[in-house]
Amino acid sequence: MDHSVHNKKVSFIWSIADDCLRDVYVRGKYRDVILPMVVLRRLDTLLEPTKEAVLAEVKFQQVEMKSTELDDEPIIQETGYPFYNVSKWTLTSLKETATNNRQILLANFEDYLNGFSANVKEIIERFELKNKIQHMANKDVLLDVLEKLVSPYINLTPDDKEDPDGNKMPGLSNLGMGYVFEELIRKFNEENNEEAGEHFTPREVIELMTHLVFDPIQSDLPLTITCYDPACGSGGMLTEAENFILEKYPTEGVNRDIYLFGKEVNDETYAICKSDMMIKGKNPENIKVGSTLEIDEFADKRFDFCLSNPPYGKSWSTDQKYIKDGSDVIDTRFIVELKDYWGTSSSVDATPRSSDGQLLFLMEMISKMKSTTDSPLGSRIASVHNGSSLFTGDAGSGESNIRRYIIENDMLDAIVQLPNNLFYNTGITTYIWLLSNNKPAERQGKVQLIDASLLYRKLRKNLGNKNCEFAPEHIEEITQTYLDAANVERQLNDNNDPTGIAAKVFDNADFGYYKVNIERPDRRSAQFKRELIEPMRYEKSLREVMEHIYDVHGDSVYEKGYLKANEKAILSWCEDNDISLNAKAKSKLFAQDTWENGRLLVELAKQLAEVFTDEYNDFNQFKVDVEIEFKKLAPLVLEAIPQGKRKGFFTTIVNAVSWYDENAEKVIKKVVKFKQEKLDELLHHLGCDESELADFGYYAVEGKKLEFITYESNSDLRDAESVSLTYNQDKDTDNSEIHQYFLDEVKPHVDEAWINLDSTKIGYEISFNKYFYQHKALRSMDEVAADIIALEQKAEGLIADILGVDLAEVQGE
Repeated sequence: MDHSVHNKKVSFIWSIADDCLRDVYVRGKYRDVILPMVVLRRLDTLLEPTKEAVLAEVKFQQVEMKSTELDDEPIIQETGYPFYNVSKWTLTSLKETATNNRQILLANFEDYLNGFSANVKEIIERFELKNKIQHMANKDVLLDVLEKLVSPYINLTPDDKEDPDGNKMPGLSNLGMGYVFEELIRKFNEENNEEAGEHFTPREVIELMTHLVFDPIQSDLPLTITCYDPACGSGGMLTEAENFILEKYPTEGVNRDIYLFGKEVNDETYAICKSDMMIKGKNPENIKVGSTLEIDEFADKRFDFCLSNPPYGKSWSTDQKYIKDGSDVIDTRFIVELKDYWGTSSSVDATPRSSDGQLLFLMEMISKMKSTTDSPLGSRIASVHNGSSLFTGDAGSGESNIRRYIIENDMLDAIVQLPNNLFYNTGITTYIWLLSNNKPAERQGKVQLIDASLLYRKLRKNLGNKNCEFAPEHIEEITQTYLDAANVERQLNDNNDPTGIAAKVFDNADFGYYKVNIERPDRRSAQFKRELIEPMRYEKSLREVMEHIYDVHGDSVYEKGYLKANEKAILSWCEDNDISLNAKAKSKLFAQDTWENGRLLVELAKQLAEVFTDEYNDFNQFKVDVEIEFKKLAPLVLEAIPQGKRKGFFTTIVNAVSWYDENAEKVIKKVVKFKQEKLDELLHHLGCDESELADFGYYAVEGKKLEFITYESNSDLRDAESVSLTYNQDKDTDNSEIHQYFLDEVKPHVDEAWINLDSTKIGYEISFNKYFYQHKALRSMDEVAADIIALEQKAEGLIADILGVDLAEVQGE
């Protein structure tokens, strides 16, 4: 389509808002009126040529056939579209017969709207068009808007026409109408400062996505194709996919059937998409409205291709109740089977954090892929994401599990990094993910990363945040780079700056890593000190509030009913001091047991302090000595503690009066005595020899066979190490990747550390910056010095000019 013609139509429609709606709606509401009216006018232009034939068919059914209900099929055959209007009105006739009586115009307009088929009525309802028509009529602008829409100087019909001055006005194709819709949406979104997730996808990005999806299998494309977009917006992705197939891969003598499916949560864009499908003769029932995450509308369907630009950085918390019950995932789309470090398979959570649901849309598309059993080609997916999908979430998290599931099942084919500021309402870095469940042999087990972030041309005028675009040659270069499936080195320009495209091919395992905790022993000193005893009176999580209460009220807090009597004053103090307490915290704060337990702990500790006055640097001996004395304490004190809780009280006390001391003795957890069979099981589990057990926290007791000491770990000294799945790839060793990493990178620096192998989780992440970073050498000292001298000389000259002094004369003096 001629862009000048396209821009003229958009400008004309845009002017309707400025000319007619300025005093009727606030600027942010213009789109709510203009978009549905443009859709209505487009449908109207398509039905105008067959209006008489439709009315004749209606008369035949009602008069000749005496039908009380109209038969849709014959009417649809007359229109040639899957919709109709059986009223006597068109928008043009409404305008031509309008009078100064607003009520007559409104009644005629409502009669016109009521004459539409059910599928158009749903669109009218989603747009809330009747309310808007009523409002415009009441404000006396409905006729003005109508006159603009049916103006002989704007052609919104599919056919070429001439204006009253004899100038040719090209027709508006279905594709052109799509451009008009989406350009209007872009302009309105820009006006309203819409969020990044609300923008539509630039056409050149869609074109690139369709090339990447279809080009590799163009010779095998079936005659019947299904395409799906779970966040279809106004349908641009689906429309372009169809146009691309029909244009690039024509079939000789045989028609290709392309079925488009989509779902959209926003009523307005859903209405635009559905009307667009009807205009093109597609089945409008294939477009659904509502949250894709809430209801699996296409649970029984599988699709050949999925293309989407789902919302990113957008919360899915409102959908969470449909996907999770507490911590349990109840929607099978978001549950995957993965193996743990030892190869045991289990169902795991594949949901990201609630603040960003973009990966859920990717999992939705994966759940709709055809198996290679049902379709020789399988399915292919292209999906746009921001950077968080590449690396957000640690090993074992929902995001990492999703990446791991995709990569380990060899579905990730390629990822293309796009230039910044390529989209209209966001300048952040974006990526196209390409997935296939039937990769060709040469790509199996591989993932290609393509950095096209430097491949663009600047726009002469910014469109929102969009200040650049892909030229056709850029799309061709990216596509060919993908098809070649080879490494491409980044080029440098004359200034030694990187330019052009770069690509690298990786093995699937290159993105995986083991996350394992490296522990160090706890070393503790202990002494009964007053400043360590007194805090035991308070719950740690409520210490600030409880300290205040005790300072104000003293031992009265231990009197039954006292706290409840003062609850209002206490909560008021909390509010004044910005302390927020949930229901559980409040319940604990005003529970008599909470205060009584704290009092008992302090009493017990004070009695023990009278016996133990010295400092211990061996916590193991300290516990033994204190436990003996603890059991001798006054019966009245111990009787106040239930038998089952006494051990807990003892543990709380000794921990409270101890602290980490790097010079103290290591704290023993337990001494383990193995039978040979159990030891063999442990060695197999850890994948090591008996002589290496210390690396995993089992220290042989000297002189005693099959007996080992384990130590308490100190959580503050714990390190979480990420070990590549391919760490041992180039090493001549029988050790596991984790063990060898420990021997190479940890043991030489921290001799007493050990591996907590049971903490191991497997994660996957993809770091474009790491893979494509290109070091730029610093300039030489001579170059820097020359620049400084040149600047200094230039500055002196400027100062001389300002002062009106001849620099040569001054220097000569």
